[in-house]
Amino acid sequence: MEAIRKQASKFREQVARQQQAVFKQFGGSVYGSSDNVITDSPEYQQHQKLEKLYISTRAAKHFQRDIVRGVEGYIVTGSKQIEIGNKLSEDSRKYGGENTCTSGNTLSKAALSYARARAQMENERGNLLKALGTQVAEPLRAMVMGAPLEDARHLAQRYDRMRQDTEAQAIEVSKRQIKVRETVGGGDYISKLEAAEAKLHELKSNMAVLGKEAVAAMTAVEAQQQRLTLQRLIAMVESERTYHQKVLQILEQLESEMLSERQRIEASPNPATENFVPPPPSYEEANGIFANSTVDASTETMEYFLAEVIQSYQAETDDELNLSVGDYVVVRKVSSNGWAEGECKGKAGWFPYTYIQRRDRVLASKIVQIL
Repeated sequence: MEAIRKQASKFREQVARQQQAVFKQFGGSVYGSSDNVITDSPEYQQHQKLEKLYISTRAAKHFQRDIVRGVEGYIVTGSKQIEIGNKLSEDSRKYGGENTCTSGNTLSKAALSYARARAQMENERGNLLKALGTQVAEPLRAMVMGAPLEDARHLAQRYDRMRQDTEAQAIEVSKRQIKVRETVGGGDYISKLEAAEAKLHELKSNMAVLGKEAVAAMTAVEAQQQRLTLQRLIAMVESERTYHQKVLQILEQLESEMLSERQRIEASPNPATENFVPPPPSYEEANGIFANSTVDASTETMEYFLAEVIQSYQAETDDELNLSVGDYVVVRKVSSNGWAEGECKGKAGWFPYTYIQRRDRVLASKIVQIL
């Protein structure tokens, strides 16, 4: 048991010496930290720089890819919104063109204005999506999939593999140095040690050259990533700002048109109030018969006169008289509430007094039509 413990202790000492030799010759381990790492070694510093460049370019690549995916999703959603907006524009235009409202064309005009503005806004949205696709997504996608980045990353990976080979060779040299020291007159061990050291020297030289190439390539790619990504972000912001400014102008013009029309309507008298005609007087009112003494007479007895119809009227009750423009009426009574009673074409009834105009002279042929 004691012999085993001594052998294990000796083995641990050999491993420690080998590790120290590697650290001294190569500048430290890639995958860990140690108090014996020579941090000012050129090889170690170059390796650290490559590691940082690799992490930086990888993060920038992922960010570029996220931007491309986001823009592509925005374009898909925006295209659907354009389709919906154009449908709304067409529906508004159709209503505005086919509206037959009898009280005015205010809503028709508003619908046509909205249809025009909506079509303009959707056109601007289409321009925005096109700009995002050509000025943002395509350049970034080309760089993510481009050769410079992949070539630089391959160089970095080759350098990492060569570094591992150099570490392994350094350990081999350390082992052979131990054997040479422990063996007296071992010429074969010495020759093998010299060959191992020569191979290690060659690996280190090649690794230094490859490391410089990888650092230069990765540095160039990093600078290009930073510059291009920033440019594309600025282009995206400018495109969106231009889009929103143009949409704001369209909306402001549309709002101005609609508010102007609303003010015009509010300033004009209400057509329903302006054209309101009270109902014709009852039989009692027309003939001066009142059940309540507090009610004043509402009819005025006048001499018969002839009048020409200047506005058509459609009777709504049996007591009213249909009138057509150009007809002549024998007016027998005029009520103070705006109604007149008369006869036309053999029929008698009430009609709005403002729909007729008194005539002092009438052709004989017209008198025949009245009767």
